[in-house]
Amino acid sequence: MVRLPLIAVLAFVGAPAFAQSEKEVSCEYQAQVVSAVQQARLDRVKEREVPAAIAETSPTWPDNYNAAIPLIAPWVYSLPIKDVREKDLAAAWNELCLKQ
Repeated sequence: MVRLPLIAVLAFVGAPAFAQSEKEVSCEYQAQVVSAVQQARLDRVKEREVPAAIAETSPTWPDNYNAAIPLIAPWVYSLPIKDVREKDLAAAWNELCLKQ
């Protein structure tokens, strides 16, 4: 009888349980976009220039998430700067996204 280490068996059998769902991946990418917009605001980038400024940073999310930048920027730019400085907007976005 061949004995496999327990971790190898669990990794093989439980692999789908450890994989992130498509929703989790999408929410994480969206949170990255929110974080980038937040950083742009902190860097004093004008709202209308946010998409170009973020593009210059060579973000690692898939290109289709760039379409969310003009939708998220008005929300981030409408917040008081104190909130933008002190709050983790990406974490809040990710939490709300996962609840939907």
